[in-house]
Amino acid sequence: MKKYIFMALLGLSLSIPKAHAQWVVTDPGNFAGNIVNSVKEIATASKTVKNTLDGFKEVEKLYNDTKKYYDALKKVNNLIGDAYKVKECILMVGDISEIYVTSYKKMLSDKNFRPSELAAMASGYAKLLEQSGESLKELKSIVKSNVFSMNDHERMQSIDRIYTTLREYRSLVSYYTRKNISVSYVRAREKNNLASVKALYGNTASRYW
Repeated sequence: MKKYIFMALLGLSLSIPKAHAQWVVTDPGNFAGNIVNSVKEIATASKTVKNTLDGFKEVEKLYNDTKKYYDALKKVNNLIGDAYKVKECILMVGDISEIYVTSYKKMLSDKNFRPSELAAMASGYAKLLEQSGESLKELKSIVKSNVFSMNDHERMQSIDRIYTTLREYRSLVSYYTRKNISVSYVRAREKNNLASVKALYGNTASRYW
């Protein structure tokens, strides 16, 4: 049975073996590994970031440096089956990072939050990023070419499990963001200042979280 093979490289090429299903990764550390390291750095920086826009610049820079990997992966459209799920797992980690960086940057400009609350939010995001990074780290080890302890069925089951876990993390990050912003909406309504909050976070149609 022919199966598409996910090539975890910046080149992101695709091949089809003629015999048994087999994962071939030319350099497993070059693509997923860079993202794993970046997510870890973002999470670490988030724990110590000052609750100001200037203090958040390092976190934003780390994300922007990694965004090129996600953008390259998005251009690959002909993956199917488990290779497609590997791609989607990596992109979900990108979604989680983007929701955090984009939304929290806006929260730092929101006068309805106290510094202690912003610090707690950053800590929550950092924890979710760390967990997502651990799932991606496990995924990287599964698609390594020198992993012979798993057969194809076990490998596919593990990828499915990680895929489901990352979907849950992405949903949780979206929910966490909505709950945080809802606090600002309530406080703004009490101050009769909803317009400023809507201008900051956008209307319902423009929200991606």
